[in-house]
Parts: sequence; structure tokens; C-alpha cells
Amino acid sequence: MKVLIVGGVAGGAGAATRLRRLDENAEIILFEKGPFISYANCGLPYYIGGTIQSRENLLVTKPELLRKRFCVDVRTESEVTAIDRAAKTVTVVTPEKTYTESYDKLILSPGASPKKPNWPGVDSKGIFTIRNVPDTCAVDDYIRETCAKKAVVVGGGFIGVEMAENLTDRGLTVTLIEYLPQVLPPFDPEMAAILHKTIRAHGVNLRLGTAVTGFEPNGSGLRVLCKDAEAEEADLVILCIGVTPDSGLAAAAGLELGLGGSIAVNDLFQTSDPDIYAVGDAIQVRSRLTGADTLLPLAGPANRQGRAVAESIVGRTPSHTRDVQGSSILKVFELTAASTGLNEKQLKAAGIPFLKTYVHPASHASYYPGGKQMTLKLLFAPDGKVLGAQCAGEDGVDKRIDVIAAVIRLGGTVYDLEDMELCYAPPYSSAKDPVNMAGFTAANILRGDMKVFYCEDLANLNPETDFLLDARTPMEFAQGSIPGAVNIPLDELRNRLDEIPAGKTVYEFCQVGLRGHIASRILMQHGFDVYNLSGGYKSYAQAKELYEKKTGVDCTGIPRK
Repeated sequence: MKVLIVGGVAGGAGAATRLRRLDENAEIILFEKGPFISYANCGLPYYIGGTIQSRENLLVTKPELLRKRFCVDVRTESEVTAIDRAAKTVTVVTPEKTYTESYDKLILSPGASPKKPNWPGVDSKGIFTIRNVPDTCAVDDYIRETCAKKAVVVGGGFIGVEMAENLTDRGLTVTLIEYLPQVLPPFDPEMAAILHKTIRAHGVNLRLGTAVTGFEPNGSGLRVLCKDAEAEEADLVILCIGVTPDSGLAAAAGLELGLGGSIAVNDLFQTSDPDIYAVGDAIQVRSRLTGADTLLPLAGPANRQGRAVAESIVGRTPSHTRDVQGSSILKVFELTAASTGLNEKQLKAAGIPFLKTYVHPASHASYYPGGKQMTLKLLFAPDGKVLGAQCAGEDGVDKRIDVIAAVIRLGGTVYDLEDMELCYAPPYSSAKDPVNMAGFTAANILRGDMKVFYCEDLANLNPETDFLLDARTPMEFAQGSIPGAVNIPLDELRNRLDEIPAGKTVYEFCQVGLRGHIASRILMQHGFDVYNLSGGYKSYAQAKELYEKKTGVDCTGIPRK
């Protein structure tokens, strides 16, 4: 059997090595139009920032290894430009010649290309996109040669935020321009707001809700033109406005395309031609939670798909389907932000009923030095099934989201989270791990032990019928509270119940929700109709600025002065 593979990064290289382990006799030829295979594209921004100092370290697997260890015929700087499905051949163009190569099976792993809108001046000198090692080296060389001091990053997705951080680490003054009102769309707005504060705290000029319209040369630099907003001066510009599936080869061959121009495949990773397969960022995948087709250009799924397509070709049932969950993580200066499953926007679009809870636990036991507070948001169904989670903090974020990702993958519930037996020692966790805490609060909601409200509900409170209670200490109250709140500390609550107006619904809060839960249990058992603010005053403080910018009023509905 002769198998040709187009594209030599995550999906293609993974398919080649897995196929060799399954079939020692297959003839495997891997084509890569660039000079490198299996490079660390997720590490490219960190070379710009200097964390990864050697270009060689970006090359995960060199062609010689695949040739010697796996007997794969690796052909770099060889671009496949056409597929003849009837003849079962491909056309290959190299710097020296053009030729055809026959196949029994063909795997397409072309990846995705950075979007580059047809804006005026977009091809000006000093404007870059980041896709591969040569792109990254070009940016590095340009900064060195021009002694660039000021950069503009257009786009606040994963690569955009990582580029903003790494250019800042390199010593450049950075402006990050994002069309949406938040960075990082996989995160809900109030979670993204945590990251906004950190990005700005490190000197990045974060311009949200700003549309770029074009570029103009300005001496040795550039002017970044913005709709209805002031232009931005820059020595260089990095475009990070998303990617599009690189499906041109498949389209020209008449293969069926899917969402966003991606390559449509079945669960065997076959295209509409059963002898042609496709994997990686170029294909249409399926949400494990909604069943809807989607796109997910991430390295993890691409690697698993490479393994699976090799199994499919040799007649095995693939160990992985095209179902994806959407687990992702990134570094934002000292913070880590991670998510898995669905966010609120996705759940609403899919019509899936959900509830949510916020907790702000420490990364490990509070009495052991060095613990860092995190914010963990859990989304779950009325029957308790875990639907998604998001987390931001300085330490332990990846561990918690990975645990919840496993629970989602196995169809688990919030009751599983509260019962998880996780590793505990004071330097690493608490006896009640943050994952347990999220499960406890969610289960309390479902069991009726606690009714909750959220920051966005504050604007709907009516002073005639509702009573806003701050259950924190007088010192905490004096340092700032929600406007209109009356301070009755938790430890005095039982003796001051007569200060709560009879017949009014009580909306109470503490700092992070724990004391609020105790207060709500006291009040409920004394006959009050009471709701606890999920995540407490800390969640209010995190969401307040974003809510004000969106509505012109603060979370309590009071117009800003």
C-alpha cells in the first residue's frame, strides 16, 4: 500500500509515524511545502519573546529521524498543487522540478492559514502574520534589523494575546487592538475581564471594540487606521485575527467542503472520496457536547486525528473520532487562563438549559505559604451534568481544568466533582480541592440548599421589594461594597434579624460566597426568601468594569457619574 501525506506538522507527522507502527510494509511519502516538519507552532510566540532562545528548539522532529527510524520518505520544500482523483496521482512542485506521484491512499493535513483581510496597505513592509518558523524568524529579524520599539497586534485571540505578552517581554511598547469587546472568545466576558486587568497592568494598551480599517506608511513605520477612533503608530504590526482552513487543494479536487470552507470528513476521517482522508485544522469537527459541526484549530485534536487516520487506513476502528471538547489554555503574563467544554454563549446558541457557579479558592492550603487565589466558573445542566468550566489564576489552573475536562469527557456530574478524591498535601492543594468546592456549590444549588443570583441580576433589584445585605465585616464593608447594601456581619446576623425588613426578598453577599452560603442557610431557616451572590463581592468587582462599559450603568443599575 502506498500512502501519500500532504502536510508535515502535527496531523501529518503523527499519521506517518502511527501508520509505520501499524504497517511495516507500507510505502509512506510525506510532502511539506516548507523547509521544516513537525515544528512547535504553539511555541512560536515564545521565541519572539526570548523564552525559547534557539530556533533549533522549535523543530520538534527533523526529517532525518522520520527517514531513519520510521522509513518515511520525507520531502520538504515540495508543494502538492493538484490531485487527479481519477488517476490517483498528485502533482508536486519543488524548486527544481514538477512531477506526479501515484497513491493508493492520500491524507490531507494542510492546516489553516492566518486571515489577512484586503485592507488598504495590508501588504506594506512591517506587517506580518504568524503561521510557521520562517514567519517567526522574519519577525525576529525585522525587530533586530530595524530596532523596532513599538508594535501593534491586531486581534485578541490566543495568538494575539501571546504575541502581545512576548513583544512586551522583549521590551517593545505594545498596543493590542480587538474588534470585540473582550479578548479570548472561548471565555465568558466576566472571566475575560480578569485577563484585561492583567494585560493592562503590564503596560499593554488594550483597545477593545475597535475596528482596524487599513494601514498607511509613516516614515520608517506605519499608521494603523481605526474606524471612528484614533490611529495608532507602529514600527511593526502583527495580524492575529484568526485562521481559515487551508482547503484550496481539496476544493480544486472536487471534494466536499463543510463549515467555513473546511474539508468535510466522516468518523473514519474519509473525505467524499473514500481513498482520500483529511485531518487537522483544515477539517470540520463535531462538538462532543452539542453534536453540531464546528472548527477547532488546536494541536491536541490534530495529533489525535493523525493517529486515528492511520488506524482507519489499515482497517482498524479509529481510537479517536472527530468529536472535540474544546479544552484550551494560555499564559497571560503571570496568569494562566484555561477552559473546557462550552461557554455561556455557546450554550445559549445551542438552546441547552444551564446553571452556573463561581468560586475563588486558593491553589493550595491557605496556611501553607505561596497559595494563589483563582477564579473558577462552572457551567452545568439542571440534572447536574457538567457542561463547561473556565478558570484564571496564577497557580494550579491547568490541574483543575484538566480534572473537569476528564469529568466532562466521561459524562460526569457536579456530584462527581464534589466526590472526587484528588491528591492533597498542603503545598499542592486543600482537603477540599477547588474542584470539590465547585462541585459543592453547584450541588447546593441543585439540592435547594442555596438559591443564587449573579452580578448581572443586581440591576433588576427593586428597593421597594428587595433588601441587599453585605454579610462581611465592618472593615471589609468600609473598603468598598455594592451601592445600596446594608452591612450586617455574618457573626452578628442571628441577633440582628429584626433589622431585615419583613416581606422583602433578601439578596446577600460576602467576599467570595462561602460566608454568604452560611448566611443564606441561617436566613432560610428563619423564614426569609434569600439569594446568595455566586462568587461574592470578588465576582462583582471583577465584572463591574465590563458591565459598566457595556451598559453605561453599574451592576446595581445606578448611572455612572
